[in-house]
Amino acid sequence: MKAQFHKVPVSMQSSFSIRHDRKPNFGTTWHYHPELELHYVIRGEGVRLVGDNISNFSAGEIILLGANLPHTWRCNEEYFQGNPDLQVEAIVIQFLPECLGRYLLGLPEAYLIPKLFEKAKSGLRISGEAQARLEPLMRAAVQATDLDRIIIFLSILKILSETSEIQAIAAEHHAFKQSNESDVQRINKVCNYTLSNYKKEITLEEVASISNLSVTSFCRYFKLITKKTYYDFLIEIRISQACRLLIEDKLLTEVICFECGFNNVSNFYRHFKKITKVTPLEYKRKYLRSYKELAIAA
Repeated sequence: MKAQFHKVPVSMQSSFSIRHDRKPNFGTTWHYHPELELHYVIRGEGVRLVGDNISNFSAGEIILLGANLPHTWRCNEEYFQGNPDLQVEAIVIQFLPECLGRYLLGLPEAYLIPKLFEKAKSGLRISGEAQARLEPLMRAAVQATDLDRIIIFLSILKILSETSEIQAIAAEHHAFKQSNESDVQRINKVCNYTLSNYKKEITLEEVASISNLSVTSFCRYFKLITKKTYYDFLIEIRISQACRLLIEDKLLTEVICFECGFNNVSNFYRHFKKITKVTPLEYKRKYLRSYKELAIAA
């Protein structure tokens, strides 16, 4: 999917960027930048798009994105209603591979860091003990200055490069070159429209009209850019929402089916199994079992 180039602001007095965001939502722009990004969600939930992957995100998630990997964190609709009591919060560290000097990556003691950066090209989700160790370090990094800032950053890189508690997010590497403005606006319109209207039937005529293209041209254009059909994209969005509702465990599976835009249960089950490799019931049991294990361990 074509993405908008984003210039990460870094002051002349800093080697890399650290910020603590508190705002209504994470925005909607699909973008990329040459900096790697370590993203810790403290508050907020919705759908995360990284490369060719569509998944849910929630509080506590820590993600490492490689250079030029397109991404966006698209919050649930309630975060766009102007409720001052409902905000997102995140700590974001953005850095160029050679931000601490090009010789660091060539040191024999630092051989794991270039390997980490290579793995990050597909995006990495950090879990378990590594996640627990990173959280306080990222909070401390926000307030740190001078050498303390560098020491904490190196400690973060050490944990990331040594841990096995990581999972690749995107199926392929999706590094992008700068896109033209019309492509950026067109894809963002389609993406935002889909995320706002996935519950109802969406026709190709509707999204083609939003894109100012004929249906035939839109289908060709969307497949060329995303490597998937618009219908496949829509199904993935609906299944990601179904996963979120299954985890919440408040609605029957049959109700979730129609809540997420599917018009019959058998069709929902077929698509769910195709994308997640398990049935809705197996997915919910697996998550609830993991949740109980984490609660016992805590």
